[in-house]
Amino acid sequence: MKRLASSLTSPPLVLAIVAVLAYGLLLPQLGFYWDDMGISWIRYQLGPEAMERYFSTNRPVWGLLYQGTTQLFSQIPIYWHVFALFLRWLTALLAWAILRELFPKQPRLALGSALLFLVYPGFNQQSGAFLYSHFFIVLNFFLFSLYLMLRAWRERYWLKTGFGMFFSGLNLWMHEYFFVLELIRPAVIWTALREEDLDFGARLRRTLGLWAPYLAVFVAAVLSRLFIFNNQIYEIGTGQDGTSPFNLVTTIPASLWTVSVAAWAQVFRLPDLATDGPRTTLVYGAVALLTYGVLVIALFGWQTQGAKRSARKDAFWALGLGLFILFVAGWPFWLTGVPVSLGYPANRATLSFMLGVSLLLAGLLALLPRQLNWIFLAVLVSLAAGRQFQWSNDFRRDWNAQKNLFWQMTWRAPGLEPGTIVLMNEELDFYADNSIGAALNWIYAPDNHTGRVDYVLFYPTNRLGGTLASMEPGQAVEYDYLAGRFEGNTSRVVTFFYAPPGCLRLLDPEIDPYNRLIPADSLMREAAKLSSSGPVLEAGSTSRMPEIYSPEPAHGWCYYFERADLARQVGDWQQVAELGDKAFKLDEHTDDPLERFVFVEGYAHVGEWEQALAYSQDSYQFSKNYLGPLLCRLWDRIQREAPASPEKDDFIRQATTLFVCNP
Repeated sequence: MKRLASSLTSPPLVLAIVAVLAYGLLLPQLGFYWDDMGISWIRYQLGPEAMERYFSTNRPVWGLLYQGTTQLFSQIPIYWHVFALFLRWLTALLAWAILRELFPKQPRLALGSALLFLVYPGFNQQSGAFLYSHFFIVLNFFLFSLYLMLRAWRERYWLKTGFGMFFSGLNLWMHEYFFVLELIRPAVIWTALREEDLDFGARLRRTLGLWAPYLAVFVAAVLSRLFIFNNQIYEIGTGQDGTSPFNLVTTIPASLWTVSVAAWAQVFRLPDLATDGPRTTLVYGAVALLTYGVLVIALFGWQTQGAKRSARKDAFWALGLGLFILFVAGWPFWLTGVPVSLGYPANRATLSFMLGVSLLLAGLLALLPRQLNWIFLAVLVSLAAGRQFQWSNDFRRDWNAQKNLFWQMTWRAPGLEPGTIVLMNEELDFYADNSIGAALNWIYAPDNHTGRVDYVLFYPTNRLGGTLASMEPGQAVEYDYLAGRFEGNTSRVVTFFYAPPGCLRLLDPEIDPYNRLIPADSLMREAAKLSSSGPVLEAGSTSRMPEIYSPEPAHGWCYYFERADLARQVGDWQQVAELGDKAFKLDEHTDDPLERFVFVEGYAHVGEWEQALAYSQDSYQFSKNYLGPLLCRLWDRIQREAPASPEKDDFIRQATTLFVCNP
């Protein structure tokens, strides 16, 4: 046991094991999310010049970083997820190294802070690997510069200070999230000098002297942002919106509560067996127990390490430094009116607070009795690791839903005319409409590498009254991706509704505007009026599924439904009926009664009236009040368009009577 414990007391190894348990178990099953999709599409599909244009108005130096990393890794998610996991571990390792320099007599305090930093639950977007790997690169630049600053006092002062200034500059010029964290340096230096025999004045002069090179870099960065390049997205201001001094009095305490108490309270949300399922619950338990076991073994190996003499004093120093870092970290958001929230995707703002919160919490735990301190720490870290696994699983599910969405879309619409606007409900959790729009272009215009963007996908809930002026035909629509531009018209729209486990449905402009099964607040009933199958191309398909969407799902109910709806579009009613025969033989059953409508119409057109009426009745049983009016509209169309036959009039009369249709 002692030998095992000794081997597990290495902080890099402990941090690596916890990182893999918290973030690494689902890596092969994760994909691209939110801005991952948009930025990667711009870089890999539109080219390096498009990437340069995209970042030219906000973070041009950060754009250079993307240019470098995308030369190393291709547009394959697993590469980016492994890279992001390594960077997350590296940030925790650097945090540990910094705190070991600050608290050399308290190895537990240093490792405890690093562990809390590693699994910090305020930020739950580790699975957004393409985007956040670049956030963590910049954070690593900042942390490494702090470490070099502390090490420079021991040897090779100017060499290490020079490199420290360089990495500090990279942080300052690349990104604004960690910009103001540069101002924690004097507090870090002051803390590091506490053991030296200096009076207050000498200590102050020493602090200012050691800070001076980095202060010069900070001032240069501020001046460059003021006079050379000012971010056109985030503007600093006071006296307006939420940035007035009066509002800051309430905003700052609320933000600090959010990133500390509210963030860590999330670790006590345990899996729900009914909704998460037994497998997820079992793996969550395994992650938490294994993490706890590793930390307890590490504690066993460290029971004789560390000095008791100054533990309480160092704990108060950690508390003070943590509070100072927390207060400094929030100003980029408080001064720009950017909310500090635990919601998705806004919780990216909590990244700046991670170090301060972790140091504050570790300091509080260090005030507890020695054995109790590590047990409480192990419990918190274990629960946080399990919670991070739960979030990864949520991302996994959303990636699968997004893949199924596009497979079903290509089954239904093998091609789309350039200039088509796709409207869809806001169903996926981790995708904005412009990120799904990037995937749409990647799939339907794989050979377009120009600045002319062929397609957009909009959520009407986001765009109506803005980019999408109204739900009327004939309205010009323009959308700027920064790296490219779309120009279209609301007379060329396809509207899809997606509510898994139901199939993706191309909405019917005759029926779906009256479909009360579609939530009113989705605005998709209004969008259905614009929907048309006209832009859908059958021959000469333009779609090509990227490799990351492979393999193609098994051909189940949704496959036959989508192909039947495409056959209905071109009037191949025999194929609709044949596909229906195959679909209804499956063990699967549909949760959406409107998915039967295409087969009802197909059977009616080929003269299989009993089948048509029987499946209509199945749909009707779902909800007579909701489905009756829709079935009446469907049978009215059948009456108009189906070939005349002796049976037709009889079954039309039966349907109109059964579904209580008005003349």
